[in-house]
Amino acid sequence: METTENKTGFAYWKKIVILLCAGWMAIWIYRSALSPIYPQISSSLKGGASDTALGLISSFYFTGYVAMQIPAGLLVDRIGKKKVLIPGFILFGIAAFIISQATTIGVIYAASLLAGVGCGSFYGSAYSLTSEYIPQAKRSFSTAIVNSGSAVGSGLGLILSSFLVAQRGLPWQTMMYITVALVIIMLIAFQTIIKESKSDAVAKPAVKEEVKVEAPKEKASMKTLFQPKMLFAYILYFATCYAYYMTVTWLPSFLGTERGFEGAAIGFSAALVSFASIPGALAFSRLADKFMDHKVRFIVILQFSAAIMLLLTVQATSSTFLLIALIMYGFLGKLAVEPIIISWLGDNAPKVGIGTTLGVFNFFGMMSSIIAPALTGQISDVTGSKVMGFYISVGLLVIGTTLFMLANMKKKAA
Repeated sequence: METTENKTGFAYWKKIVILLCAGWMAIWIYRSALSPIYPQISSSLKGGASDTALGLISSFYFTGYVAMQIPAGLLVDRIGKKKVLIPGFILFGIAAFIISQATTIGVIYAASLLAGVGCGSFYGSAYSLTSEYIPQAKRSFSTAIVNSGSAVGSGLGLILSSFLVAQRGLPWQTMMYITVALVIIMLIAFQTIIKESKSDAVAKPAVKEEVKVEAPKEKASMKTLFQPKMLFAYILYFATCYAYYMTVTWLPSFLGTERGFEGAAIGFSAALVSFASIPGALAFSRLADKFMDHKVRFIVILQFSAAIMLLLTVQATSSTFLLIALIMYGFLGKLAVEPIIISWLGDNAPKVGIGTTLGVFNFFGMMSSIIAPALTGQISDVTGSKVMGFYISVGLLVIGTTLFMLANMKKKAA
């Protein structure tokens, strides 16, 4: 591995952590900005749009995002992280601009799909960079810092969207213009900071020679990628992502239409989930680094606890109780447990082709992000409430966590 220090003595891996954190912030400001202003989007479109139609905006985005996971992972392993990341963000910025000019729901769908494809380049590139450069003893904690960018971005997107559009009355397209500006800044940062490493070399003879000498015997084959413990990890991640993306997509609408929240209060309240996840992620990842043999235990406890908090959110009889449950869900939920799951994956996944492994893992998890927004929107249109969407999320969390726990108990017994 090349040196991680530059002439100023600032570690290169720390620059990578800050850069990737900022990358997630840009992506999540975009992801979360639209849901609080669905009514404004609907009123600006020809013929308006139902809840099902609005939910499909997220589903189209995540369809593109999911479809890109495995191809992006393969490309990261083949041509390098930087050469995958930068074109993806260019496409992301173009898509956000197209959405800002859209006058029909069909154009928004098409552009959302393109945005998902563009953002889909980020996951495999980002966590391949963390796997290559971050010291192992600091990997869970550093990954939590990287992931906190999604929490900060989600919170900022919700608050800015609610305040600027829902409360101050600015055009909803304002959030897309902000997204385009952030993408341009990130492209400059990616080009300036990310270095081409030896593992990114495209000269095929050199790659083959290096693999012959240094690669471990275990390959990222179909057999190793889909062995039982990995398969149950994918199911666990599917359930985790389903609960999270259902919540971040429909929580603002749920608070406004079913719990009486208004204006900027909707964005601030929904943002509590994101902001509460930051101390949770940092605290639990630090513990996971300290007690490395207990990662499965941390994962199981956090997942069951998150399910309980999500259940309490919809059963709350007062605004105060609801907000406490939301804060605790954020503290214990996806962004808190995800760094530990990724660290567990690094311990159990094939040691070569890490980009491919991460792509498959994230593909399964993000499949839920296609289903959750549209299904919850359809449930809302049929029943007049989004409560059943929360109950489905709770059930999936319990089932996924139980299967993961049993698979790892079986492994220990063997």
